[in-house]
Amino acid sequence: MLSRFLSRQRSTLLAAAFASTLTAGMAQAANDQIHFLVPGGAGGGWDGTARGVGEALTKSGLIERASFENLSGGGGGKAIANLIEKADQSHGTLMVNSTPIVISSLSKVFPQSFRDLKPIAAVVGDYGAFVVPTSSKYMTFQDVINDFKNDPRSVAVAGGSARGSMDHLVAAMAFKAAGGDARRLKYVAYDAGGTAMAGILSGEAHLLSTGFSEAVVLANAGEVRILAITGDERSATAPDVPTLKELGYDASFLNWRGFFGAPTLSDEQADEYANLLSKMYETDEWKVVRDRNGWTEVFKPRADFVAFLENQETVIGDLMRELGFLK
Repeated sequence: MLSRFLSRQRSTLLAAAFASTLTAGMAQAANDQIHFLVPGGAGGGWDGTARGVGEALTKSGLIERASFENLSGGGGGKAIANLIEKADQSHGTLMVNSTPIVISSLSKVFPQSFRDLKPIAAVVGDYGAFVVPTSSKYMTFQDVINDFKNDPRSVAVAGGSARGSMDHLVAAMAFKAAGGDARRLKYVAYDAGGTAMAGILSGEAHLLSTGFSEAVVLANAGEVRILAITGDERSATAPDVPTLKELGYDASFLNWRGFFGAPTLSDEQADEYANLLSKMYETDEWKVVRDRNGWTEVFKPRADFVAFLENQETVIGDLMRELGFLK
C-alpha cells in the first residue's frame, strides 16, 4: 500500500514538474514568433507600424520570426472581434491599433473598446499630415483653406478610414482652426491609406489626411507634396514642411500607435510582450526603422498605457463633441 502511494506521489510530482516546464517553454515560445494582426489594408499606418516593429524585432534577434495578417473592415472592428472570438488560440498574436480604437468606440462604430482587449504598450507617435499629388495646383495649405472658405464643397479630403474617424477628425480640427466650418468638410472615406492615396491621384479627392510616416514614404517616392503637419514643431525627417501652428492655426495632434493582446492573455504573458518591446527600443535596428518612418517614441507599457487610454477617451470625446461628431 505504502509503495503504491509513494509511486502515485512521484507520478504526481513528475507530472507537475513536466507541466511547469511545458508552461515555461510555451511562454518562451510566445516570444520566438509573433503574429501581427493589422486591422486595415496594406499601405496604411497600422500596416507600416506592425511591419516596422516586426522588422526591428527579427533583425535584432529578439524574436526569430514575425508574420502579418491584414484584416480590414468595420473601421478596425472586424479585427478586434476576431481577436476576441479566437482569444484562446491567439496568445501569440499582437494587434496593432492607435487613436481610432478610442474614436470608434466613442462613436459606436463597433461595440468593443480597449477594455475588451489586453493592452500591451503604446510604442510610437505619428503626427497628422496633409498631402497633395505633385501635379496638384495646391502649393501651400493656405491655398487649400482659401478654396474651402470660398466653397467648402470644392475641396474633397480623402482619408484611409471611415467618416468621423481619426483622419476625418484631424482634418476637421485643422480646417476649424483655420477659420472654416468643419461641419461642412467634404470627407471621402477609404478603407486604407493606400486606397486613399489612389483617390487623390485619380482626382476623386484633392487633399489626403494621413499619418506623417505614411506621407514621408510617399513624398520620398516623389508622388506627393506634404503641405503641413500637426506637430508642435517641424520634424527633422522633413524639415521643409511647416506645422499648422507656424502657419497661424492653433492646432496640433499626435496619434499614438501600440499593441494589444487577446483578452485571455495572462498578465505575466502581457508583461513579457511589454518587456520585449522595451528591449527593442535599445537596438540599433529599431533606431533605423524609427528614423526612416519619422516616428516619435511614446513608450507606455501596461498600466501606464491603460491610464493614457482612459485620458484619451476624455480629451478626444470633448473634441468630437465640439466638432459635432458626438452629441
